[in-house]
Amino acid sequence: MKYLIAHDLGTSGNKASLFTTMGQLVKSCTIPYEVDYFGNNCAQQDPEDWWKAVCTATRTILEGVDASQVLAVSFSAQMQCCLLVDEAGEPLYPAIIWADGRSVEEAAQLDEEIGADNIYEITGHRLSPNYSIEKLMWMKKHEPEVYGKAYRMLQAKDYVIYRLTGAFLTDCSDASGTNAYDLSNRCWSEKIIAAAGVRRELFPEIHTSTDVAGYVTSEAAQATGLSEQTAIVCGGGDGPCSAVGAGCVHENEMFTTFGTSAWIGGTMKEKFIDEDQTLFCFDHVIPGYYMPCGTMQAAGSSYSYIRHALCEAETKNQEHPYDIMNQMIEKSPAGAKNLIFLPYMLGERAPRWNPDTSGAFLGIKMKHQKEDYVRAVLEGVAYNLELILQAYRKYLPISEMILTGGGAKGATVCQILADVMQAKLTTPNNVETATSIGAAVIAGVGAGVFADFEAVDLFLQKDKVYEGRKETQAVYAPLKKIFDDSYCALQPVFEEFAEL
Repeated sequence: MKYLIAHDLGTSGNKASLFTTMGQLVKSCTIPYEVDYFGNNCAQQDPEDWWKAVCTATRTILEGVDASQVLAVSFSAQMQCCLLVDEAGEPLYPAIIWADGRSVEEAAQLDEEIGADNIYEITGHRLSPNYSIEKLMWMKKHEPEVYGKAYRMLQAKDYVIYRLTGAFLTDCSDASGTNAYDLSNRCWSEKIIAAAGVRRELFPEIHTSTDVAGYVTSEAAQATGLSEQTAIVCGGGDGPCSAVGAGCVHENEMFTTFGTSAWIGGTMKEKFIDEDQTLFCFDHVIPGYYMPCGTMQAAGSSYSYIRHALCEAETKNQEHPYDIMNQMIEKSPAGAKNLIFLPYMLGERAPRWNPDTSGAFLGIKMKHQKEDYVRAVLEGVAYNLELILQAYRKYLPISEMILTGGGAKGATVCQILADVMQAKLTTPNNVETATSIGAAVIAGVGAGVFADFEAVDLFLQKDKVYEGRKETQAVYAPLKKIFDDSYCALQPVFEEFAEL
């Protein structure tokens, strides 16, 4: 039996999955790690935690398996990181991750130097403190000694690839999440890097996702249990990987992922530019394709927040705490008795692009019970996703999508999303393994096991279908407007909070 290993380096942990080359999931293991949230929208991680999680998870899934039969390993990983390492690959500072929004002044500096519209035209992305080059500028200003010692800026998977192979590199998809990538020409933008005033040599060599980065070193083999003959394939960012893992490998196929964050994305042959700049565009892990995307910051994390803030008594020591919460939601009607939640716990990317916004409940009345608050949180996430979908619908008549992510395990969540977005949502049989499947397919293509990305059909089967119910339209239509109006009205208040 021949195998492929996929590592999904997420925000809260690394999930290692062992697949056969026929698409069967043999076993998986998730090793958690922490995020250090502090200050005003700051979020960091210890890259050593990533490596330890990869080692532990790999050894676990290889128990009872001949490591020499593992043909390739690849990755799906959190994007928009800034990890500075020295020439020996040693981290010089904690990894500033995607959720970090501290580099607001640096984004404003780039706007002044080159212009936000020019940045969007070149990169397919808006200027934002959540991207890597702004974080690198912040490091230069606030940690000059660290910046001066730096040899490369890496993304999460890039660091693990270095630990496995000794190679410093990145792939097209991760590069396109830095705000420093020329999307049309598929290379680093010399114009943006010069305007940012950072060193060009910090940006690693760019490869396609299916390129073999190298083979496992003897030291890494001892740490992970892998064979030195196993190919390490570059892999990609979690967004583009999730497109493959959802089965969207043909032009204009669309999907929604509901995880810690949430996004609506797809697969397209042409560079996707949104005139309103609500949506952005990555280089795909499928060579030659692009992945448009609209991402919100706090989807599942908003649900997790409300669990710990309000539902500890109901969910404590429960094996499936979110099943309990979903049962609570069923006690609240569609619209949560007109209770509105703004899911902006970590600032917001699409559609707001405002790092200073924050979460809020509005319309609170004496009639509201705990279950209404829980339902309002999910509906608030759905309202925000629906605004992202509206941006797509200016260009494409989207009426159905694949739905993946941990949130898609619950029928209640899926139905709320379908009702609010008025779309047909189909879940695959393994909703939580989309990014892992994407990485496994990349590993297979890179190792020559698969001819192309259509091999994803070996891994996926359709499971359930959720249709947007017409009877909920009248309930949600006015609440969608109030949701949008509430954000607009509160913008000055959010600015005041940000100054505290």
